[in-house]
Amino acid sequence: MPAPETFSKLDNPVWYSLVEGHPQWAINYGTVQFYHPDYCPFGGFEINSNIAQYIDEYANLTGNFFIVGNQPELSNLLTLHKDVVCLQMVLQKMINTTITEEVKLLTHDDTEAIYDLVTLVQPGYFKRKTTLMGAYFGIYKNGELVAITGERMQMNDFVEVSAVVTRPNHTGKGYAKQLVAHTANNIISRGKIPFLHVAEENTGAIGLYKQLGFETRRKISFWNIIKK
Repeated sequence: MPAPETFSKLDNPVWYSLVEGHPQWAINYGTVQFYHPDYCPFGGFEINSNIAQYIDEYANLTGNFFIVGNQPELSNLLTLHKDVVCLQMVLQKMINTTITEEVKLLTHDDTEAIYDLVTLVQPGYFKRKTTLMGAYFGIYKNGELVAITGERMQMNDFVEVSAVVTRPNHTGKGYAKQLVAHTANNIISRGKIPFLHVAEENTGAIGLYKQLGFETRRKISFWNIIKK
């Protein structure tokens, strides 16, 4: 189990994921870092000073992105589109639930199906190369991918559960519950702690995660920034 001070890395999850888990995809400006936008349009910073110019540089690569954590300083070239407030939840023990569906470890061959499903349900943030950030699991019915859950941000001690998505005509069948349990247990079996982010108004998902044993650690903002 990580020491209590290690959990503080979750206050700045993008930064530490780029330092520890995904340095190969970091665009590093020193005090602020971003994922390459082909993988994930997220950034994080250590010190909120003299970072506006670097955020402007990243905005030349993608005009719509997020900084996770504290509110960043911005130049007059950019605008804060919205503040997406999420609950950050963590799980510290295996989930004891029955998996009745056939859960498939998804591969490169499933990339387009994953991308199409996520952009159908949660458009705007998911990239085709996001699938390279960790393991993805899915449920197929009659040859159609109907539900997925995967991994996104990664640190030495923590792995983010993400892309919890079910095709609209297949909701209410317990697919998300089984996929989250499978994904989280897989993370724990590797000696790491699963965490996730869920919009604070998404009470249905929050209830599911609490039922599975996730506990709320804090609220955290995803600052959506766009060019003026």
